[in-house]
Amino acid sequence: MERVWSHRPPFLRLALFFLAYVLACGFAQSLAIVPGTGISIWPPGGLFIATLVLASRPSWPWWILAGCLGEMFSNVLWFHSPQAAAFLIYVGNALEAMVAAWLVNRTLKPPVRLETLQEVTAFIVISAGVAPAVSATIGSATLAWFSIQSQSFLTAWPLWWIGDATGVLIVAPLALVLFHSWRGKTQLSTGQWVEAAVLALIFLGVAALSLSGYLPFAYIIMPPLLWAAVRFEFKGAAVSLALLALITAVFTITGASQFAGDPEAQKHNQVMLQLFLAISAFSALIVAAISRQHQLAVLSLRQSVEALSERERELSQLVDMVPVQIRRLTPKGEPVFFNKRLIDFFGLDVGDMDQPGTSRLSSVIHTLVHPDDAPRLLETVHRALASGDPFSIKYRMRRFDGAYRWVDGRAEPLQDQNGAIVQWYVISVDIDDEMRAQEALRNREHELSQLVDMVPSLLWRLSPDGAPTFFNKRLIDFLGLDVAEMEKPGMSRLSALIDVAVHPDDARSLAEALNHSLVTGERFSKQYRLRRADGVYRWVKGSAEPLRDENGEIVQWYGLSHDIDDQLRVEEALRERERSLWQIVETLPVMIDCAAPDGEPVYRNPQLRDFLGYKLEELDGTGKSRLAGTLDAGVHPDDLADVKEKYAHSLATGEPYARRHRLRRFDGDYRWVETRAAPMRDGEGAIVQWNVICLDIDGEVQAQEELRLTQEGLARAGQAASLAELSASIAHEVNQPLAAVVANSHACQRWLMADPPNMERAQRTVERIIRDANSAAEVVSRIRALFKQSADRRVQTTLSSIIDEVRSLMADEAWRRRVRIDVEIDGSLPSVAIDRIQIQQVLINLIRNGIEALDAAASDRVVAIRSHHVGNAVQTEVRDLGQGIELPEKMFDPFFSTKENGMGMGLAICRSIVELHGGRLWAEKNEPRGAALIFTLPIETKAAP
Repeated sequence: MERVWSHRPPFLRLALFFLAYVLACGFAQSLAIVPGTGISIWPPGGLFIATLVLASRPSWPWWILAGCLGEMFSNVLWFHSPQAAAFLIYVGNALEAMVAAWLVNRTLKPPVRLETLQEVTAFIVISAGVAPAVSATIGSATLAWFSIQSQSFLTAWPLWWIGDATGVLIVAPLALVLFHSWRGKTQLSTGQWVEAAVLALIFLGVAALSLSGYLPFAYIIMPPLLWAAVRFEFKGAAVSLALLALITAVFTITGASQFAGDPEAQKHNQVMLQLFLAISAFSALIVAAISRQHQLAVLSLRQSVEALSERERELSQLVDMVPVQIRRLTPKGEPVFFNKRLIDFFGLDVGDMDQPGTSRLSSVIHTLVHPDDAPRLLETVHRALASGDPFSIKYRMRRFDGAYRWVDGRAEPLQDQNGAIVQWYVISVDIDDEMRAQEALRNREHELSQLVDMVPSLLWRLSPDGAPTFFNKRLIDFLGLDVAEMEKPGMSRLSALIDVAVHPDDARSLAEALNHSLVTGERFSKQYRLRRADGVYRWVKGSAEPLRDENGEIVQWYGLSHDIDDQLRVEEALRERERSLWQIVETLPVMIDCAAPDGEPVYRNPQLRDFLGYKLEELDGTGKSRLAGTLDAGVHPDDLADVKEKYAHSLATGEPYARRHRLRRFDGDYRWVETRAAPMRDGEGAIVQWNVICLDIDGEVQAQEELRLTQEGLARAGQAASLAELSASIAHEVNQPLAAVVANSHACQRWLMADPPNMERAQRTVERIIRDANSAAEVVSRIRALFKQSADRRVQTTLSSIIDEVRSLMADEAWRRRVRIDVEIDGSLPSVAIDRIQIQQVLINLIRNGIEALDAAASDRVVAIRSHHVGNAVQTEVRDLGQGIELPEKMFDPFFSTKENGMGMGLAICRSIVELHGGRLWAEKNEPRGAALIFTLPIETKAAP
């Protein structure tokens, strides 16, 4: 802990870094012009990387802490993301900066100055190419995890990466250059100041015109930007890029830039803005590095010229040190001078080799030349002295240490004006290493000869006119004959070889290809069958290259043939398997479609092409993508929106797709199909293709519809039977008390009409009438109990959940009848006290009536449900666009029905249930056609008596 504290940077620098980080975050937020992404150019990344590159590694924790505070403060000030998400995003930024700083310090020698093209390129590749991948991965995963602005990982990652890379390219190199270069005093001449002022005016004018959209494209700014980088190197590039970034930001934020635009083009413009700034920064830095490197090269060249002048003054002193042994002889061949190198080689001078009775020449040769070479050298020298001709000879000379070394001796006579030899100049060049190299080369050639015979290929050589001159051992063993055995009367050696060794079906084409190469000098390459020694023909691939001399003339042809017979057999098997698989796909009794990763169709099998009645290529040039053209032309309009939505969801998430919908056949008839799509992925999990199948299920759907109608008929028959049974029961139960009431009424009438009236008997009869009437009322109450449930089962709830449940319950029936159910519910509906089951029964009855009313409708087959707050009640409306109603009030009467097989009890029961809840149910005519059934439920509900 003490060590970390001891490396704490000054608080002022930490505060400046914190402030710069926050301002850079604000700059990034201001350029986030694409709605729903929140991702733009990220200058804090470049600032962070440059800071860690310049700072010592023990002080990194302090800078990371300051950056974390800046990120959290910027999140509160600019971004308003969840704190956990903001912290995870900062972790990605910190890891990006640490990885970049560590790699840069490992790759480039500190301190990092970015003065050469190699340094700039390495810094850009690491900081703007490799490191942003870390932040993009963590940041994109965070956005997807927290569902921030509906970002998915795959859509956010590229924008995040290029935004970080652009910010690094703009800020990081410039910060490093400014730190190292700006402290030096800038010395500019008057002309350079004038040039800088003119350049600034041109730069600002071109930037304002191009970025405001007045000029056709933004990259017109590149010439003045590169001018500044070339003339003023990194400082000019720094100032120019800073001005360019500020001007671009101002015009983009104000909406005047060509990088701003309508919402549909903003994502593209965002990428173009990032690429524009990244390319500008990259180009300026590269050009500045090249300019700087050029200046350093010019300075180095100037220093080299000065050193060369100094070197020339020393050459005269080095002539005596030339690496050759020089001697001078008299016209008679007597040595009179040895240069210093020769004296050092021998270890003695000319006078040291005089011997009595022997000439100095013979004494020198016999003393200093190898005994095996001395006689030959002495004979050569005497012959040259006698004839006056120059000579050259290789021999071994003894060095002062007794070692013999090969030298190349050459002698030239110096003659006077009369042609008489004045003296001989002789040089000896040490070629011992060369001789040893030649010996090694000869050994190497022997090894190469063995290698050529051992290489697992058939090697051959042809003369410039095409005659075979060499076969390696493997080719001789393969053919069973050598070059010398190719001779045939009346035929060239090449023709004889082709006639003997090449398959008759390939001989002519091979001869034509070889002759073409021999005439044109072009490379030869061809596959053909070559007969093996056992008579079996095997496929080989032969190729040959010409060897040329200094003048470009062909010296000989070197050829190679390798056996590819097994490979061709494998390839043929693979092709056969591919053909088999292709035939399977083409003949399967299903409709198959293959699409690119973005959903664009690339292949359809014949069954699908025949069903649709057009080829895939006919969709090109229509102004739509193949996918959009296919869906718009083939899918039924009522199914189109849902198909597009689900297909787009599958393409975005990679989830399999499955749906039933109607597809238009070539004859215009819509048939029900079941479409299923699944992605095919590579080894890394990336989607490379979508495979889609379509099954014609129209017959199945029709059968299901017929089954449903049959079931409905059975249900109606059961309802009629139940109603008949119920009616008989009601008549039986009510008949007895009613008959008693009638009988007692007649009796009461007789007692009252008697003279005098019998009031006591009449009173007892009235009491029996009241008893029998109450008995009938109890029967009716029991019947009503069949259609209602106890009010004690009501609970406080909202209609939205009940409507959603009913919509799910009715989804299958609506789908069978090809009706869409649209729901619109106010978000602020209050809760009401209701019996959940009874209200579900009401909604199901009303929705079913609306669906059945659309049976005769050809279009607009929609049942709309709307629930909203009206006064002290919640009002719910069920509307359809059917044939409408003529008697809105009479339709609620029991046993009244407009349906052919209706019982007329449904709406009567619905009204009873709604009224039991304290509400009201009525019917209206819908506009422009159809009916609307509306009921209300009070917010404060009292139980019915």
